[in-house]
Formats: sequence, C-alpha cells, structure tokens
Amino acid sequence: MQQININRNYKDRLFRLAFQEKGDLLDLYNAVSGRQYTNPEDIIITTLADAIYLGMKNDISFLVSDVLNLYEHQSSFNPNMPVRGLNYFADTYREYIEINGLDIYGEKLIRLPMPQYIVFYNGMKEEPDRVELRLSDAFLCQNPEENGCLECRATMININYGHNEELMDRCKRLKDYAVFVNRIRENERRGMALNEAVELAVNSCINEGILADILKKNRAEVCNLILYEYDEQKQLAIAREGAKKAGREEGREEGRAQGIAQGIAQGIAQGREAEKVMVIRNMAAKALDPRSIADMLDTEESYVKNVLNLLAEKIGKTDLEIAGILLNRNKTGKNP
Repeated sequence: MQQININRNYKDRLFRLAFQEKGDLLDLYNAVSGRQYTNPEDIIITTLADAIYLGMKNDISFLVSDVLNLYEHQSSFNPNMPVRGLNYFADTYREYIEINGLDIYGEKLIRLPMPQYIVFYNGMKEEPDRVELRLSDAFLCQNPEENGCLECRATMININYGHNEELMDRCKRLKDYAVFVNRIRENERRGMALNEAVELAVNSCINEGILADILKKNRAEVCNLILYEYDEQKQLAIAREGAKKAGREEGREEGRAQGIAQGIAQGIAQGREAEKVMVIRNMAAKALDPRSIADMLDTEESYVKNVLNLLAEKIGKTDLEIAGILLNRNKTGKNP
C-alpha cells in the first residue's frame, strides 16, 4: 500500500498563521504574561525545524527577555503535554548550550532562560478556563511523601469563544481566532455542510475585519486546514467504532482476545486510510490537480490518481468504505 506521509503539524498551522508576525506574537505574549513589551524585535524565534514529538511539531517557541516560551495549540485535550514539553525543552536547551558555547562540565554555573509552557485549547469538549498539567502526574509512583527529581508544568488555556474573556480583550488576534472557529461551529450547528460552514465563516470574518489579512491572503489554505482538522476528528471517531466492530466479528471466529487485537489493528488501519482518502477528496474539491496534491502530501502522483479514480467509480461511498476497498485490494495484490 502506498503511504501518504501527512505532516502532523498540518492541522494546527492555522494557529501559527494567525501569529506568524512578531508583532502579533508579542501581543499574545503580553496578554498571557501580563508584560508590556513594545518592540517586536525583542522576540527571538527558537522553534526547532526538525523537532517532532509524538508525531507533531511544536507550534511556536521563542525567547523574550531570557524567558523561553513554548506555545502549542491543541484541538483535543491531551494530558501528556508535559511529557512532550520535557522532550522539547531538553532539545532546545541542548541547542542553546551548544550555540552559546556554554561549559556544562566547568565549575561556573551556566545561565539558562527560564521555561514557560502554554497550551492553547479549543476542542469541542468543555474544559475549564485554565488547567495546570504536571509531568509528575504521569509518574508510576504517586507517593505524596516522595518527590521525583523532574517536573514540567504546562498551563492549558481554553481559547474557545466565551472563555478567558479578559485574556481575549488583551489580545485582539486571539479573540478573532476564537470568533472565527466559533462561527464555523455555529454554522454547522445550524445544519450547514462543512464546506458551506467554512466558506460562510471566512466571508463574514473578512467583511468584518476578523483575521481578514490571513483569510484574504491564505483563503484556500485556511479552508483546507479547517476541512482537514474537522474531518480528521470525525474519521478518528469512525475508526474507533470500526475497530470495536471488527474486533467483535473477529472475536467470534478466533477467540475474543485475538479477535479484538486483530479487529483494532484492522479498524485503525482502515481509519488511517480513510483519513488519506478524505484529504485527497477535499483537496480535489478545491480544484487542486493530482500532482499538486501529491506534492503537498509527500506521496506519489499515481497513488493520488488511483484514489481519485476510485472515488469517481464509487460515488456515494463514504471515505471509510473507500478505505476498506483500498485495503482489500492491497491484500489481494491488486492496484486500487
């Protein structure tokens, strides 16, 4: 089976687009930290281009006045963010020490920037305005009388519309981002198809000056990003249900334990394949040609064409059903 290597930072790129300019990033930092810096050039971007943790690149990291800030965006609650932060900060400090020629083996204490870790959450599940996540919560030993030698804290801030209003008032860009996402969801709740919900939200926000600069400049990309993120969440839910169903069916024939394991593996594989089909379908709907789609997904053009041909042949089939056909053909040695 031809693999599509979907860049896992793809779904959160919209957040980085909103804060790609140093001025906007400084406004966000001031709002979160309570500081009042005015010179965007005080920011030094420290994002590691090749640092990937748990399949995802960190969103934004930067230095301001000897404080190392890591900002990440999450569209689902993840209690493991401190573990990711530990990995990232370890690599960043290692690079910082090397670049600045610091001697960690000497007798003199080296000076390091203080770490701050913020996670911006805008998932559908209701969460408090702020939650502090700790690395120590993951330790197998939870004896209150014993403290481990390591700790990493991540502050999760809920940026859904209606939450943290004081913070939103201090950073217009962040509030605009929350309004834009909320409009898409409101349009969906009124029964609109996802494509229509996104298009209407983009148009209304541009007309009202909400994220207008990036929505005008990156309209097609933003639409694809939103479509991918929302559909991926739905496909993952479908994949989990498919895994349970497949596990039950296999369990009847080969025993419950073995059947569940095989069913879960099959369901996960079909869910992942469905994600690929969904991405190709959405990109083709935006009038992207097979070569452009292949380039964006880092896969072969022939694979994209095969998927598009199958979509044309099986009109009305869901992405999950198309994925099942692809996997079955792969098992029999036939090209899709």
